Amino acid sequence: MRRQSGVLLHISSLPGDYGCGSFGKDAKRFIDLLADGGFAYWQTLPFCIPDMFGSPYSSVSTFSGNPNFIDLDTLFSAGLVTKDELIGARAATPYSCDFKSLSAKRMPLLRRAASRAYRDKKIVAKIDTFMEDHPRVAALCRFMAAKEANGGRLWLEWDPETSVPENDVQAWRFIEYEFFRQWEDIRKYAHEKGVKIIGDIPFYVSLDSSDVWGEPEQFQLDAERRPTWVAGVPPDYFSADGQLWENPLYDWERMERDGFSFWRDRLSFMLSLYDGVRIDHFRAVESYYRVKAGEKTAKNGEWVKGPGEAFVDMIRDVAGDKLIIAEDLGDITDEVRELLDYSGFPGMRVLQFGFLGGGDSCHRPHNYINNCVAYTGTHDNNTMLGAIWEMPPHMRAELFDYCGCPDDWNRARERVVRTVIASSAGLAIIPIQDILGYGADTRMNTPGVAEGNWRFRVTREQLAGIDTSAYRRANELYARYR
Repeated sequence: MRRQSGVLLHISSLPGDYGCGSFGKDAKRFIDLLADGGFAYWQTLPFCIPDMFGSPYSSVSTFSGNPNFIDLDTLFSAGLVTKDELIGARAATPYSCDFKSLSAKRMPLLRRAASRAYRDKKIVAKIDTFMEDHPRVAALCRFMAAKEANGGRLWLEWDPETSVPENDVQAWRFIEYEFFRQWEDIRKYAHEKGVKIIGDIPFYVSLDSSDVWGEPEQFQLDAERRPTWVAGVPPDYFSADGQLWENPLYDWERMERDGFSFWRDRLSFMLSLYDGVRIDHFRAVESYYRVKAGEKTAKNGEWVKGPGEAFVDMIRDVAGDKLIIAEDLGDITDEVRELLDYSGFPGMRVLQFGFLGGGDSCHRPHNYINNCVAYTGTHDNNTMLGAIWEMPPHMRAELFDYCGCPDDWNRARERVVRTVIASSAGLAIIPIQDILGYGADTRMNTPGVAEGNWRFRVTREQLAGIDTSAYRRANELYARYR
């Protein structure tokens, strides 16, 4: 891998006036910041519609775009929302995502924008063309309209007699079209500045999704189209009970027979949005963990062989020369390592994991190879400063000694970040919280905890305070400059 670096920041965490980050001017300002700091990549979390807790890893469709990311100022400039509507959409605080307000206000506003857009035949023609080119997005729009008509219930519980208003389908078609149109503008701007985008693909999809609704035959379901086994992971560092995700499992034999068509479409779609993707939970390609439906925790599960090399071959065929990052964290076996070697994809190294206990961990920077992506922490980790604060004294002392840290903890955080940038990893990614030196109160997600996550945001003033010249110098010094 060519030595480069990047910053991890989800769209929702961007600055903005309307309760959530968006594809507006603040996204372009962030790209300017990356370019000024000598960073080559911006890594995001999944773009899909999040669940009721704000998680982008649980969605009604893997082919969807989060309506909250649509920039309202852009719609105002196009005459699709009014000044009064903009004022009414303003959030009370810039420091966190206002999920409550977004849930109440955003969709009604976007529906009004859609009704105005449908008066313009040129916009309608563009929407129709986009949907013809992206039939799975069009299916998502029909699914969402039908779900609303059925009171938001699980699709298995829908009344077949319920009529679906065409206006609702049209509203969703406009919303999804506008989402992807605005994102293409942001991505084009990033490329003009020499910045590439890394996206994120959750491995599993939700039962209550257009993906399962539209193609139930691709999943392990019973005669009533309900899962008998569900996804999760066994007890680990993040949770003593494991994590019970409850996603339906893929019918891998069926998928392989049709050439993994669902996954081919999924990867092709994602790689049309990004310059590379991180595939979450890659270890399930070798073996996946399943738990009997109805279990309360993930303790009583079992490992089952996954699709293996045939699936990897499909990924390589679709991706070509685009970057694929394999998330190889957690319970990793020799068989998983062999499959990763077969794939040639870079795996992940997380510095925080290197200092959880004794021993010569692969997550300690002196063991990093070129073909890996190194992080101080991921969206599931504490921030670096928060981790330093919460470490047992002997672990903290070892980390400080390793990185040559001073006694000042914030300076220590800077030294740890620099250690990752200086490492042999081909790509070094630093979460924005660690760039800013923020503590545990800005953590993005705590695995196994449903509520209180995904809310972190930065302000314009906080981003403006970053010394980009220091990061440009570090990227130059350690041969990562774009």
